[in-house]
Amino acid sequence: MWTLQCGKPSKQCLLEEIIINFNKAVDISNTHVLTLVPELFHLEGYNIQLIPPHEGGRNVVYTCEQKGHESLILRVSFLPDRKREDYIAELEYVRYLFEHGASVSNVVSSKKGHLLEEITYDEHTFFICMFVKAKGKLLVENHYQYREGVPLSEYYYNSGKVLGRMHQLSKSYVPVHSRHDFLDKYNAEYIEKLVPKSFSLLRSKMVELLQAVKELEASQETFGMIHFDYNDGNYSIEFDTGQITVYDFDNSCFGWYMFDLAGMWINGVGWIQFEPESDKRKQFMDDYFQTALAGYTSETKIEDSMLEKLPLFIQVTLLENILGQFEEMQRAGEEPEANEELLYLIKCLEEDIPYKGFFHEMYSTEAPFEYEGR
Repeated sequence: MWTLQCGKPSKQCLLEEIIINFNKAVDISNTHVLTLVPELFHLEGYNIQLIPPHEGGRNVVYTCEQKGHESLILRVSFLPDRKREDYIAELEYVRYLFEHGASVSNVVSSKKGHLLEEITYDEHTFFICMFVKAKGKLLVENHYQYREGVPLSEYYYNSGKVLGRMHQLSKSYVPVHSRHDFLDKYNAEYIEKLVPKSFSLLRSKMVELLQAVKELEASQETFGMIHFDYNDGNYSIEFDTGQITVYDFDNSCFGWYMFDLAGMWINGVGWIQFEPESDKRKQFMDDYFQTALAGYTSETKIEDSMLEKLPLFIQVTLLENILGQFEEMQRAGEEPEANEELLYLIKCLEEDIPYKGFFHEMYSTEAPFEYEGR
């Protein structure tokens, strides 16, 4: 039940999961890992501060600041479900994107010239890497106010353009170390391990959905390395220019480019989620996505036959979200506890409700994307 690709017998994997919970990882990082990091990276004279962690996080993250120098981000990864090669594959991809002109936060090499370093403490391995901190702010840090005097359509276009550039580069990317394939992780076995038997309809709908994805074309033009979590929480904006810089490729994998586009579609709903009229929400989303898509296609091609699969891939993003929540509960040793937001996503999958239910009668502007029931 608890084996999550750790490559070890399930009991040993479970033992590590319990011993190295998130709070303990933060404590070890603060008291032990940070004392050794200056030996690995050029951080002499930097002020290193913990970024407040979020529940269910898989990394301990710090800002590193020094006057007159670039600000840096230090990431300490502690969960045992990934191997060294998985992290190196992520970092090599980010470095490739940066060197070929994508607007991403570059990886900073260690003193030894490595993209990744590791520290072992109490028989547990911590994987350490560092990035240049993206210039600008998150939208939420700017109270969701865009550039003064500039229409939001610029932001929609730019978010699509930056994604399109990354996908275009992915089409010619040949990895040295390879990340996993989407269907390597998301399959019937994974669903059975995570989703309780009481959600039998959800299980069958998920398997059915993955089968539909499996049957899609996987060519150089449709399938490659994707970000897998492309949203306004994972890029910063320079509000004097509108420049977007992307980061957090922690979940990047080989998949269909449409998955990232579906994520971009979902990212737009926040701008109109309190509009009571469904027709107006739909008109806004059509306009928003066409503008974002114009930015995207200024950098790369996408066939109409794949764009027609947008509703399918929005469902796939919900599947990934639901399984992620179940995995977090399991990792924490908690019994599945379906909250209103999780129930909402489950209802969308179980009843084949498209577009995250955004145009459906169950949607409520008083409690967006929440559902009481079951």
